[in-house]
Amino acid sequence: MRRGELRIYLGAAPGVGKTYAMLGEARRRIERGTDVVAAVVETHGRARTAELLDGIEVVPMVALGGPLQELDLDGVLARKPEVALVDELAHTNAPGSRHAKRWQDVEELLDAGIDVLTTVNVQHLASLGDVVERITGVRQRETVPDEVVRRAEQLELVDITPEALRRRLAHGNVYAAHKIDAALANYFQPSNLTALRELALLWVADEVDVALQRYRAQARTDEVWETRERVVVALTGDSESETVLRRAARIAKRSGAAELLAVHVLRGDGLAGPPVGAIPRLRALAEEVGASFHTVVGGENVPEALLEFARGANATQLVLGTSRRSRLARVFDEGIGAKVVQDSGTIDVHMVSHAEAGRGLRLPALRTGLSELRKVLGWALALLLPAIATVLGVLLRDLIGLSTDVVLFFLATVVVALVGGLGPALLAAVLGGLLLNFFLTPPIYSFTISQPENAVTVVAMAVVGVLVALVVDRAARRAVQATRARAEGALLASFARTVLTRTDPLPRLLEKVQEAFGLTAVALLEQVPPGSDHWTCVASAGPAGCLDPDDADVDVAVETDLHLIGLGRTLPAADRRLLEVVGGQALLALRSQRAAAAADDSRRRAEATEIRSTLLSAVGHDLRSPLTSIKAAANSLADPTLDLPEADRRELAETVEESVDRLSALVDNLLDSSRLAAGAVEPLLAPVGYDEVVALALVGIEDRGRVTVEIDESLPDVVADAGLLERVVANVVDNALRHAAGAPVVLRASAYADRVELRIVDSGPGVPKRELDALFTPFRRLGADPSDRDGRAGVGLGLSVARGFLDVMGGTLTAEDTPGGGLTVVVSLPEAPR
Repeated sequence: MRRGELRIYLGAAPGVGKTYAMLGEARRRIERGTDVVAAVVETHGRARTAELLDGIEVVPMVALGGPLQELDLDGVLARKPEVALVDELAHTNAPGSRHAKRWQDVEELLDAGIDVLTTVNVQHLASLGDVVERITGVRQRETVPDEVVRRAEQLELVDITPEALRRRLAHGNVYAAHKIDAALANYFQPSNLTALRELALLWVADEVDVALQRYRAQARTDEVWETRERVVVALTGDSESETVLRRAARIAKRSGAAELLAVHVLRGDGLAGPPVGAIPRLRALAEEVGASFHTVVGGENVPEALLEFARGANATQLVLGTSRRSRLARVFDEGIGAKVVQDSGTIDVHMVSHAEAGRGLRLPALRTGLSELRKVLGWALALLLPAIATVLGVLLRDLIGLSTDVVLFFLATVVVALVGGLGPALLAAVLGGLLLNFFLTPPIYSFTISQPENAVTVVAMAVVGVLVALVVDRAARRAVQATRARAEGALLASFARTVLTRTDPLPRLLEKVQEAFGLTAVALLEQVPPGSDHWTCVASAGPAGCLDPDDADVDVAVETDLHLIGLGRTLPAADRRLLEVVGGQALLALRSQRAAAAADDSRRRAEATEIRSTLLSAVGHDLRSPLTSIKAAANSLADPTLDLPEADRRELAETVEESVDRLSALVDNLLDSSRLAAGAVEPLLAPVGYDEVVALALVGIEDRGRVTVEIDESLPDVVADAGLLERVVANVVDNALRHAAGAPVVLRASAYADRVELRIVDSGPGVPKRELDALFTPFRRLGADPSDRDGRAGVGLGLSVARGFLDVMGGTLTAEDTPGGGLTVVVSLPEAPR
């Protein structure tokens, strides 16, 4: 069956016009004859949005007890339209729904072949939750996995300037009148909206860039497409690298905040390298200027490796330091920069001058072996030098003897062996022996040797040439092996550093493997369950479309049920051996990651155990007062020596009854709290008004005459368990009365975005900022601290239980300073749908 297509309208904040844009697209499709239904469309009382919805078939939502309604998934599947409109993708479904999240409902619709149009705000993306919380101060509890949004066939950004959105809000086009002031003063501040807008733009730009990279990998194109400015800076690790990197950072900034990538190429043509400690220093400097740091192996051709990395990153600019070579040295070797400029193609190359430029020749680095140039030169010298030695011998026949001729041919053979290796040396030895025999050994102009010693001389010359060539060839192989070992050691050290220093090392480790080995994609696959034919991708880098080791270009079996695969090209045997070592590091990273997850699970279990223990210890704390009242009243009633009037007896009996009621309610709430902590009880969520709950909560509170209630009855209801919320309010107000040093307590409520807040405000001594977090610690009593000199009793179990109740109801409980002194505790709950 064809899977449906998903189109998402992404916005930076509520009110930018996502639902309006979705309905506009729905109407256009209806005009083209498409079967469209509205499964969930939240108009939020906005007239223009409701007008667009008018005329579109609506599938009624299903009631889940009380006024709560959710998407009728079965109804939409039975109706089977071509397109379904499902607003608010990150919405959390009410208890009793088939799925916990609305995006899971959407996935089922897509699997049924139904196209879906939906909306979501950037603050609901799971990966951005902590960023949004730092920007706005509001923690988003309703989130959608980024991967769900990335899989959408179409992603459209609905954008509006912060000023225009605030005007729209002030005109009443977003929220009801009683919500406007709170929204403008809190979430919809210009700074918040600007940051959220930039966040949305950057996230969409990154997703577009990922899609482009995926297409380029599939098309196997190395051509640079200048869709986004990327600056690659090449660093050698020498003293000029810092100058070059800072200059590249300025170039990137002037290019419109272009992405900056710093790359160090491990040379494969010698044993020389950067100074000790230079690479860690460069890595730290790259992070300081906002660049990512990469390491690649350059082999014998550093310019080619550098340009290959730049093209792979789709870079538009390449920054290098000018050559340190003198003019004389550049006559023989023009240097890396010149070769990069010649072969750069469409990549702009910047050559940065520095203090080390043109300092002159340095001692040459040890060569790894015989390059192609040396081999060609060796064959040429094998033909040329014996001929030159022959000409000299013929011309100087009257001045020098045969022994001197032999030395000349020895010298020619040795020079050829040093330059070209074994093959050219053999040719030089054989050719030299023939020329020496024909032109210089009596009888001349014939290959006959009249004297045996001359024959020995010719053979010895050939043997010496072969031996010298073997020594040179062996030295070259040793140099190659040493260079290879050094490059492998540097890479393995880099991989090990990633595994040891990162909390989530696998993704970055695989990215480094992808870069170092020139692969288009790398993935770590696990066989689940072991022995089956099903492979699961544990982590990947690049567009790893292959999820079967048999189809990969590179397959390294880390364990029987764990394989490291690569796509893009096959690797030589030496690289495969190195990749096997990397596979062991990946296994270590995976085990470390899973051990951390297990430790986190153990920590959560320990916290749950601590909560249960705290609840038990709190019984003695919160039950002492009613038990004391009961005991005192009962003793008075039972004392035969006391002659109490009937009115006093009735009062004592009422005290016993009231204390028993308080005790019963307290025990019920504590037991409910314990069961909720164990996940055995679910709150009965329903719309309830703060004004109703506050009135009930104040009934059982002593000294309630100091409490002033300023709650507008027209405020929206909240979704909560009325009994639990009553307990929350009672605990918070009771704590405020006990710790406000006789100051009055005021209760105020206001609507803010999609939440309604209740503020319990006192003007007492307050709490130091450093202890605000400790307010909600179970059984925390500041008065028990010897340093608590002013004698405050502190905060005990009440606020801890209150926060626990709000957590299970989807609310929050926070504390802040009261302007002018005191403490304000804020109860925040989601607004009930109307």
